[in-house]
Amino acid sequence: MKMSFRWYGESDPVKLEYIRQIPGVQHIVSAIYDVPVGEVWPLDKLQALRDRIEGAGLKFEVVESIPVHEDIKLGKPTRDRLIANFQQNIRNCAAVGVKVVCYNFMPVFDWTRTEMARELPDGSYTLAFDAEQVAAIDPEQGISLPGWDASYKPDELKKVLDEYQAIGEEQLWAHLEYFLHAIIPVAEEAGVRMGMHPDDPPRPIFGLPRIVKNRDDLMRLVKMVDSPANGITLCSGSLGADLCNNIESLVHEFGGMGRIPFGHLRNVAVEEDGTFYESAHLSCEGSLDMARILRAYHDVHFDGYVRPDHGRMIWGETGKPGYGLYDRALGAVYLNGLWEAITKFVPEQKATA
Repeated sequence: MKMSFRWYGESDPVKLEYIRQIPGVQHIVSAIYDVPVGEVWPLDKLQALRDRIEGAGLKFEVVESIPVHEDIKLGKPTRDRLIANFQQNIRNCAAVGVKVVCYNFMPVFDWTRTEMARELPDGSYTLAFDAEQVAAIDPEQGISLPGWDASYKPDELKKVLDEYQAIGEEQLWAHLEYFLHAIIPVAEEAGVRMGMHPDDPPRPIFGLPRIVKNRDDLMRLVKMVDSPANGITLCSGSLGADLCNNIESLVHEFGGMGRIPFGHLRNVAVEEDGTFYESAHLSCEGSLDMARILRAYHDVHFDGYVRPDHGRMIWGETGKPGYGLYDRALGAVYLNGLWEAITKFVPEQKATA
């Protein structure tokens, strides 16, 4: 298991030199953030990013994420040019040593939360999703949630939501299949493994189709183009926000197939109605048993990349919600501690196929 840490470039208040001091963290997960969605990432920018990361004594082998343009998801005539650009981004990433590319196929936005800073009883702050609040929103009257307004003006958001009214789940699956048949052969040739991130949260919202929510969806995804390059970014927090998803079982099944190149390790405290908040990583803090999840990764002889996903904001830290240094660092050390104990004291098992 290769422990990594997400970094948002030089504008990130979390410095690479601080990340380097976290025991067991050797890899950085990053991306190019100043190129418009759908355009080609210049090779020199990727090389500069790699050089900066390696110069800090870390490795750059995972990109998160290459965004998928909405025209591809909507199946518009412009998608072929945009897919060609995505293909070139895969090649350019491979040219600088990237081995895994994370992406998603969520309509409009890649996550939804109702609170950026819910205060927990211990005084820390975290991301939260209130199912009742989301259910009460009428998209026709406008949506005002953290993260949404930053990407679209109200009239633009209404336009793209209206376009999706004509797109059901099966049509979105068809557009995904078209996309996968175009990019997976390129990834194979480049030696890159693609990791689809599941829907976050894993349920329909605002009438938008959501197609990567559970075990059956994940199986349909990996069988759609049956290649080791067509894999999953298994996010425990995203999938775990639906209590029907058994994360250990998913790790056993898809890890046993060799289809998890990248894992997000996040704990969530989930209520029956789907309301949840992102807790500390420890098993006793949330609804997920992180020790059992790590044990499942061990059982399938996982040797890919993981990162401590979102963390709380603790010790007075400010900055990008979910992406402070301190709690994610605690999470990385905790997860590495679990992994060390498991690898030392749990007998090796034959990985399931």
